[in-house]
Amino acid sequence: MKNSKRILSGLMAAGMAASLLTACGGSSSSTAASTPASTPAGSTASSEAAGGAGTDYKIAVVPKMTNIAWFQRMEEGVDAYNEETGSDIFYGGSAEGADQASYVESLLAEDWDAICVVPFDVEAIGPVLQKAKDQGIVVITHEAATIDAACRDYDIEAFQNADYGANFMEQLGTLTGGEGKYIQFVGALTSVSHNEWCDAAVALQEEKFPNMECLGRYETGDDTTVAYNQTKELLTANPDITAIQGSASTDVVGAAQAVDELGLTGKVQIVGTSMTSIARQYVESGTIASFSVWDPAEAGKAMIEMAIATLDGTVEDGMSLNAEGYQDLAEVTDGVFYGNARVDVTKENLDDYDF
Repeated sequence: MKNSKRILSGLMAAGMAASLLTACGGSSSSTAASTPASTPAGSTASSEAAGGAGTDYKIAVVPKMTNIAWFQRMEEGVDAYNEETGSDIFYGGSAEGADQASYVESLLAEDWDAICVVPFDVEAIGPVLQKAKDQGIVVITHEAATIDAACRDYDIEAFQNADYGANFMEQLGTLTGGEGKYIQFVGALTSVSHNEWCDAAVALQEEKFPNMECLGRYETGDDTTVAYNQTKELLTANPDITAIQGSASTDVVGAAQAVDELGLTGKVQIVGTSMTSIARQYVESGTIASFSVWDPAEAGKAMIEMAIATLDGTVEDGMSLNAEGYQDLAEVTDGVFYGNARVDVTKENLDDYDF
């Protein structure tokens, strides 16, 4: 299949017409993994993107979950990529992160060239991705730098995770004067990137802010309400908490709601990952000191571009992808490429990153 697609791409480049376009759709459930009603067979349109004539490859992009703003923004990026390049990349997943592995497993009945995944639980998804590779499917991951290399071809990161986590602690240490207890939230205790950020923050705190103490790391399931409830309980039981670090985009929003209700704005400092669309009011009020972000839309495009480059055999250290923040990629470890897509957002530049 792959060889025939490359031949077809060459014929298209020479100006020969062909049409392999079919409809694509999907359905999802909040309680179980869903499978696409139909999946795209590909598109014959040419592309200016890296990988160029590879837009006829059959590629799926699967987020951690589909029902939060972060991954809805990623879907916008995939849609924009399709519109810009004439491709027919499929985007779909489950509404619940816990159902992601079974969703990807359902895709394996189809004849895919590549599957791009943002793993929710690396332990659960690993065997499924290995099965995909055994079927000859290229596997690209994002936010999974330490996943077993046998489970993927390449992983692409928006930045180096240690730097991202250390940046949060630099801010929290400065904002609190290096005093008090702090808590950390992660979407899942099995999330590779979230735990790497937290580990890096703790390492810097122990070195640079010895009078601070990490009270614990808590799982939110990427759920604002869970972050809110846990924050309220923890602050009530531990009034000496002075700082909160969030990992999932929803963590700092839930934490800020609790801090605001308890009248602790300015007394408990909050930083973490988020998005303007869900965090704006708390940044403007000063409840969230700042948040860091990389555009999920661009991350989605970057995964697609890496999949095409892998299929075309053009992956190399220092390569650039047709996605903002993913130029001059550095392959720091085997098969893991790092971009430079992190942005720190405060009250001053909030409107510059309005997504």
